[in-house]
Amino acid sequence: MPAHSLADALVPWYRRSARDLPWRHENFSAWGTLVSEFMLQQTPVARVIPLLETWLKRWPTPTDLADAPAAEAVTHWANLGYPRRALWLHRAAVQIRDHHGGVVPRDVDDLLALTGIGDYTARAVAVFAYGDRHPVVDTNTRRVLARALNGTAHPGPAHRRDLEQMEAELPESAAEAALMNAAAMELGQVVCTARSPRCGECPVRDMCAWVAAGSPATPDTRKKQAAYEGSDRQARGRVLRALRDAAPEPVPHDAILIDWPDAGQRDRAFLSLLADGLIESDGDVFFLPR
Repeated sequence: MPAHSLADALVPWYRRSARDLPWRHENFSAWGTLVSEFMLQQTPVARVIPLLETWLKRWPTPTDLADAPAAEAVTHWANLGYPRRALWLHRAAVQIRDHHGGVVPRDVDDLLALTGIGDYTARAVAVFAYGDRHPVVDTNTRRVLARALNGTAHPGPAHRRDLEQMEAELPESAAEAALMNAAAMELGQVVCTARSPRCGECPVRDMCAWVAAGSPATPDTRKKQAAYEGSDRQARGRVLRALRDAAPEPVPHDAILIDWPDAGQRDRAFLSLLADGLIESDGDVFFLPR
């Protein structure tokens, strides 16, 4: 029998085809879900899985992390990139300990009030950890919606209407809605990919507006991220790596990035890391936050 909605096609496909990922296991904690969502922001799954396991063994609850120095969180973030996420996760853990009795909140507004949590992460925790019914929309979901419903190759910049569009596709059952949310993300990650979509394997091919239109190469209007090599991000990462390697000992200013070719960029790295609270200084020496 042909499917009549995206959910009709996606949910059975997901039940058959979903990858075995730690955060999809039964009884995976709300704290584990929150940590995994922080780690997965702009970081591939393969890099996240081993570090997630190590992190949750070291800090199995929000209170365990909150009671540790912030410098340990930054150090153990290792190669995940965007280290501000480690500092934000530590601050969120402190807030959970101090204001929620050490339990990750369930309410979306309470989750949004935590440091570093936006619309996607708040709803992901409420849906995947607690089983509530909300639309969960990430980049992969937006691409699936753009192609299947709007007939465009790429989604536009993130907008509130993405949540409204996904809400309209959710089944009424909270359990089925959670599966639909996960299925849309899974489809975007493994089949309806940005560069080489495998339309022949897609469970919604027969109802996809983009395929029906001949898969036109519509423009991608989203803002492009600058290259990493030689960027301010790379300079910041090199500073943090030097301080992690030396921790807990401080490192003199003139011993960090001594071979960096752009002195102005080097100084911006120090200043921006100080402003973000990722490093601290005492005179001419620098160290991770204590």
